[in-house]
Amino acid sequence: MLSLVDIRARIEGGTLTPAAAIAEARAAIAEREPRIGAIAHLAEDVAVPETGPLAGIAVGVKDIIDTAEMPTQMGSPLYAGWRPRADAAIVARLKGLGGVALAKTVTCAFAGLDPSPTRNPHDPARTPGGSSAGSAAAVAAGMLPLALGTQTGGSVIRPASFCGVAAIKPSFRLLPMVGVKTFSWALDTLGLFGAGVRDVAHALALLSGREGIDLGGTPPGAPRIGLVRQEFAGEAQPEAERTLERAVRAAERGGARVTALTLPDPLPEAFRRHGVIQDFEALQALGWEYANGRAALPPVLGAQLDRAQALSAAEYDDARRHAHRARRALKDLFSEYDALLTFSATGIAPGPETTGDPRFNRLWTLMGVPCVTLPVPGEALPVGVQVIARFGDDGRALAAARLIEAGLAAG
Repeated sequence: MLSLVDIRARIEGGTLTPAAAIAEARAAIAEREPRIGAIAHLAEDVAVPETGPLAGIAVGVKDIIDTAEMPTQMGSPLYAGWRPRADAAIVARLKGLGGVALAKTVTCAFAGLDPSPTRNPHDPARTPGGSSAGSAAAVAAGMLPLALGTQTGGSVIRPASFCGVAAIKPSFRLLPMVGVKTFSWALDTLGLFGAGVRDVAHALALLSGREGIDLGGTPPGAPRIGLVRQEFAGEAQPEAERTLERAVRAAERGGARVTALTLPDPLPEAFRRHGVIQDFEALQALGWEYANGRAALPPVLGAQLDRAQALSAAEYDDARRHAHRARRALKDLFSEYDALLTFSATGIAPGPETTGDPRFNRLWTLMGVPCVTLPVPGEALPVGVQVIARFGDDGRALAAARLIEAGLAAG
């Protein structure tokens, strides 16, 4: 894989130019894209800045995020060839830092659950996950050092786990959603994919304008980590269980104190209501598409919006109240723990007929807290673990993930 941090070190050391770094990414795409299918559109002629902290970094932009110089097609024939007049705020920010928006990456239609044509780089007979399928696969295949995705349920953390890359879903609204197609305004969150935790930490620090997020690999002193299996969400596969145990041992090697934890009642109740909030808002956010292009919607999304018509405002308001109570309970929980450790996905990537089950991600998206996934070696196919911290404490989530990453390398 291409490491953002390593590329920048080579540029700062004078052994690589920004233009050469972008050329390397183009060459990797030309070689690997035909078997992966992660790129929805590749920029032809693009200026390569010589300065800036992201100069030389080729970035993949999920194809629900507006780009003025490339089409934004939402993974749907309803938007075939559509060209926004302006970049989304996050794209303008990365360009201002010297980064190059080199490609639009494949998304499931409207960031939903219908599978995309992208293939998993580790096994083309398996899904790369979704809905940020192209972003995860492009980074995993070594085509891009950084890619943007979005998460409403588990669309960043789950595909990163299936593809064996690091990713972060930051605290809710840490990164601007202006210019990103909405599915659920209470849940949608921008996320980042990279080769390792240090790569996504460095990128998030720059894109958010918060230097403290990038801890430079310094782990928190003897962190208190709560081990959460989310029994209310169902069982994980044996591969995920083994991976979680390896991560626990790695954390303990790094000096962490890991304690098994059962989440208090408001949190499982909120988990069960995630879909009410998501679907009630999706029917409104995709109101034009549903009214004017229902026949063009893919089967899973179309049926999801059909069912959402039966949801009432009272059910939606009740779900929001449960979410509010759960956030208060989680805030209290973080007075006892620095981070939580849990599954990133149910197990290894399933077949291409699905994008996988996001049930181990939904609660944390609803809570708006930062979530980091990192790959854990040991299985035949990639499986990750998820590290979660208090709302607004993205740096601590990343530091705990770095501690586990270092422990895995040492073990």
